[in-house]
Amino acid sequence: MGYRIAVVGATGNVGREMLNILAERHFPVDEIAALASRRSLGTEVSFGDETLKTQDLDTFDFTGWDMALFAIGSDATKKYAPKAAGAGCVVIDNSSLYRYDPDVPLVVPECNAQAVEGYAKKNIIANPNCSTAQMVVALKPLHDRATIKRVVVSTYQSVSGSGKEAIDELWDQTKAVYNPTDDYEPKVYPKQIAFNVIPHIDVFLEDGSTKEEWKMVAETKKIVDPAIKVTATCVRVPVFVGHAEAVNIEFEDHLDEAEARDLLREAPGLMVVDKREDGGYVTPVECVGDFATFISRIRQDSTIDNGLNLWCVSDNLRKGAALNAVQIAETLGQRVLKKG
Repeated sequence: MGYRIAVVGATGNVGREMLNILAERHFPVDEIAALASRRSLGTEVSFGDETLKTQDLDTFDFTGWDMALFAIGSDATKKYAPKAAGAGCVVIDNSSLYRYDPDVPLVVPECNAQAVEGYAKKNIIANPNCSTAQMVVALKPLHDRATIKRVVVSTYQSVSGSGKEAIDELWDQTKAVYNPTDDYEPKVYPKQIAFNVIPHIDVFLEDGSTKEEWKMVAETKKIVDPAIKVTATCVRVPVFVGHAEAVNIEFEDHLDEAEARDLLREAPGLMVVDKREDGGYVTPVECVGDFATFISRIRQDSTIDNGLNLWCVSDNLRKGAALNAVQIAETLGQRVLKKG
């Protein structure tokens, strides 16, 4: 016996990826519904070999459905998630709306799978920010071994994290650079993204950080350990898909780079590609479409007593969003619902 699953926001980048991953991982589905706003009503989306027509989210009855994977913005989630949860359907939400709610578990299954058991307070489980998700998968096995004191992370985040309009903007601006008669004024971003980098993701806060940077701090503490100190600089780069991060870690105890490499190789969800030669590392282009988070450039930091540096790359539409949501659904099914 399988599950009745609804994918909310099925016509967007992340919603379509959720459907793909549910099919790829052979999630035990008895029935699946693709939901979207009224303006997308009837749009066809793929689920494995099947073609689904989207249904109207506004009139959909969640009663009798087991889980709903939400891939819509916080404003729409605020309206529809309580409706689904109130009907007895467990919401797995990709927006930022519930991530910091103490009554809602924030889950990366490789790190804190047991946290899904706290879903019942609101019938909602939150999916973390894309940049946080890939980093904590790498941090958790190292923290378990040597206790992380502090993390300094600089991100190199692709435009797909801002949605389809941002992908189109990068494409149009890139073409326009070679054809100056074309208009390439920025609309999604505050400055040109083509052939440029922008050290600004989300809104600015009073202390000078951006909300994206704050998210990485708050979410790492909630998922891994509230005692970890985190400082982040988040940068948008002219890459279509795939986030990269340069991560500096300070530990309580000494951790040799060779042992760290072995720990990361054995950890779930990670793939270590770390050869000290030309091309002996993974870049965003190479991670697209893959389930794994890739780790490269593992090396000792000689400027502090117990420090390591590493390079972390992942497909942000997968581990950073859709894949993690499906993994949460799998974990909830295995640990709590136990139907599949």
